Amino acid sequence: MKGRAETGGEMPTYQYACTSCAHEFEVVQSFSDESLTVCPECKGEIRKIYSAVGVVFKGSGFYKTDSAKKPVSKESSTPVAPAPAAPTPTPTPKAD
Repeated sequence: MKGRAETGGEMPTYQYACTSCAHEFEVVQSFSDESLTVCPECKGEIRKIYSAVGVVFKGSGFYKTDSAKKPVSKESSTPVAPAPAAPTPTPTPKAD
């Protein structure tokens, strides 16, 4: 199989399997190319094999928690005035 540098660009690699002889092979094809239909080994009918592709999401915004509203703490939501100090008792005059 040819690498990206040898093919002259980035084209997808398709995997095929023969329904007659079970021969499996990969072909680098353009999106616009017709799918292959004949096995190169036995000239039988072939089918395209689809498989899962690994995807990695990088950055923010891909998880539910990334766009969720941030919880507001009680301390920062409303400024609270300090409680008034207890009144200082006025000294009572002493009787002599």
